Amino acid sequence: MNLSALAGNTALKERLSQRELGPGLSHAYIISGPRGSGRHTLAGLLCQAMLCQAPVQGRPCGQCGPCKKVAAGIHPDVVRVSGPGEGKPITVDQVRTLRSDAYVRPNEGERKIYLLEQADTMNSSAQNAMLKLLEEGPAYAAFLLLSESEGGLLQTVRSRCQELILRPVSLAECRQWLRNKYPDRDSQSLEQAALECQGLLGRAVELLEGGGDEPLADKAREIVDLMEQGRELELFQVLLPLEKLSRDELGKLMDQLSVQVTRRLPGSPEKARLMKAAQQLDTMRRAVQLNANPGQLLGWFCALLFLKEK
Repeated sequence: MNLSALAGNTALKERLSQRELGPGLSHAYIISGPRGSGRHTLAGLLCQAMLCQAPVQGRPCGQCGPCKKVAAGIHPDVVRVSGPGEGKPITVDQVRTLRSDAYVRPNEGERKIYLLEQADTMNSSAQNAMLKLLEEGPAYAAFLLLSESEGGLLQTVRSRCQELILRPVSLAECRQWLRNKYPDRDSQSLEQAALECQGLLGRAVELLEGGGDEPLADKAREIVDLMEQGRELELFQVLLPLEKLSRDELGKLMDQLSVQVTRRLPGSPEKARLMKAAQQLDTMRRAVQLNANPGQLLGWFCALLFLKEK
């Protein structure tokens, strides 16, 4: 199976290749990993492989009509399902509609693939509505559940799917990937992105291309300024309005904060404070993946950061 477009994750790619050459790809996968780890890249490759017209060993070929349509986002047998609004989870009504649609045969290919965004944020009713479909759905139907954390999905859902967990790539792999993607960029900016992205190539791309998160980046710089200077009250006042952020926005803010902390650590006179902040950010990122309340998280972060400063 040709998964070269996905960097790193060698064991996962070998496992999928063996599965494709043996019993064939599963009808249901949970693709999990932090934002920027390649979830959408892998989902696209699996969609192409399931619809590709090339011999099994060469799938996905990337050249046939179905592969090109999947890459362009226009294949009629790839159905993307996301919540009714930005940052909102898929609802039980959407799952019921999906369940009915799954019994309508594919338009062009042999498979009909449903790609569910932020599947780990679905409530238990929506997840339970998926169970019968995952267990007894039509043979041609396939389901790709994208999540930041497989732990956000019910065990009953997980037991009916194959789990594909994406890991950050090594620094060497990151450097090589960035050199190949950006042959005209200067080596200094590529090296900085490689060091700051923490092995998540999607974040490296955002660092190099901007990613449209300038307001969050500005806010992250302000927050880290206050953390570094130990200005607890002002930090709390800055964090308080951020309780209205969506889960996705809070995750992006955590990414920006991690970048700022990593960037400042080497030359900071307050290394101990920034190291403590880095540890708390890692804990917060895991909590965000489990859909914790943003307001409670930010208050908890501020309190823990200065707990031993008194």
